Formats: sequence, structure tokens, C-alpha cells
Amino acid sequence: MNGIDFQGLCNSLYFYATEYGLRIIVALLIFLVGRWVAKYLANLCKKLMTRANVDETLRPFLRNIIYYVMLAAVVVAALGQAGINVTSFLAVLGAAGLAVGLALKDSLSNFAAGVMLIMLGLFKRGDFVTVAGESGTVAEVNIFNTVLTTPDNRVITVPNSAVLGGTITNVTARDTRRVDLVFGIGYGDDLLKAKQFLEKIVSEEPRVLSDPAPQIEVLELADSSVNFVVRPWCKTSDYWGVYFALTEKVKLVFDMEGISIPYPQQDVHMYTEK
Repeated sequence: MNGIDFQGLCNSLYFYATEYGLRIIVALLIFLVGRWVAKYLANLCKKLMTRANVDETLRPFLRNIIYYVMLAAVVVAALGQAGINVTSFLAVLGAAGLAVGLALKDSLSNFAAGVMLIMLGLFKRGDFVTVAGESGTVAEVNIFNTVLTTPDNRVITVPNSAVLGGTITNVTARDTRRVDLVFGIGYGDDLLKAKQFLEKIVSEEPRVLSDPAPQIEVLELADSSVNFVVRPWCKTSDYWGVYFALTEKVKLVFDMEGISIPYPQQDVHMYTEK
């Protein structure tokens, strides 16, 4: 009809459907199987890192990088099987990646900072840190951010670039910590007697370490009190327990022995005009 070769058209459609349809099916199979293999190998690498006692923070990070690199290779292989010119596709992808990279420079900065944090090992999962003005226990270090859990169970997410670009304080980096306390007595109290009681209180606290030896000295002659500095050492995990226990014990002993603990006072004088 109208000079159209229906037989030739049907043959052409059949050829293209058979040729490219088969390619697309094979490409889908490559993608699905390849994605499964990439995930399996990434998880296998994570297990091997666990057996090798690699840092907990590093394991999921490296696992994700391995997975996405392998997945990118699978996608390229699948596109090549589907008949797409991979070379041209990669060129277009590179140009698009440049544009996306400029648009997402902050995210890429966070990614680069995350890599640096992991490689430098400034902190690990479970450490109590202060970063970017926030304090908490490190729950995880992701590709783009660091997640902290505060003592009152809040979750804080900090961009990695802000973490690396600021001061990092790792409170639990060492096994021991020094507890810094200041106690004041009145000018009318017996200074040597008060110092003896402070030494006795510190020596009786079982969580205080003998090495390094505690330091108990007169710190300053303040406006309304003579201040002692009390600096015992303890295990990092015992820090707050020692801090609270010594503060309470000093107050109880000073009250019992009649040693005053001055507090700021203000005298107001009123004059009557005649």
C-alpha cells in the first residue's frame, strides 16, 4: 500500500528489536549482577577490616568508597554493553561532573575533610570531643559529616569541613586526666590545717592515682578568700566521679571542722540626710 514495503519494515523492526533488545537485557543483567557483586565485595572488605582490627570509624567509610567505585565501573560496563559510546559518555560525564562539582563545592569540601579526618585519626568512634563549638561522643564519621551524641542524648550533626577547619579537643584521647579543683577558705581560718584536710580527703579517694602525685597548693590570696588548687589525677572514665566526690567531701569535712568557705558578700550602707 502506497509503495511501502511492509515486509522489509517488519524485518527491520525485528532485527533492531532482537539486536538492541538483547543488548539492553544483557546490560540490565550486568548492572544487577555487578551491583550485587560490588555490595558483596564491599561487605567482605569490611569484614576483613574488622578481623584486622582496623579503626571502627574507618571501616564503614572505606566500605562505602569501595562500593561506589565498583558500582561506577559496573555502570560503565553496562552502558558499553547497551551500545552507548562509553568514551563520549565519559567525556560528557566529566564535563557534567565539573559543573556539578562547582555547584556542590561545599559538599566536596566536606568529603575531602572527611577523608582527612579518617586518615589523620584525630578521633575515633566512642571518643568524647569538642568540635566546631559542639561537644559530644563521636557516634560516626560519615562521608560528609560527623555525628555526635551529647551527654543529655541529643544528636548533633557537624559538617566535616567545620570539624577539620576548627580546633578539635579530644577529651578521651588519653587514659588519664587531671581534675582541677579550687577551694577557698576564710582569712581567719588555719591555712595549714585546711591543707592537711585537703591532702587527707584526696588520699582517701580510691579512684585518685598516686602517680602522678596530686598537687595541693595555695593558689592565690583573693579578695575574700585564700584559694587552694587541688589537682589529683585519675582514669579518664573516672573524671566526673572523682570531681563530684571530692567537691562533696570537702564541703562536708570543712563544715565539720569549722573551716569556712567564703562566698561573695556586699555591704550596703544607708545614710540619712538631715
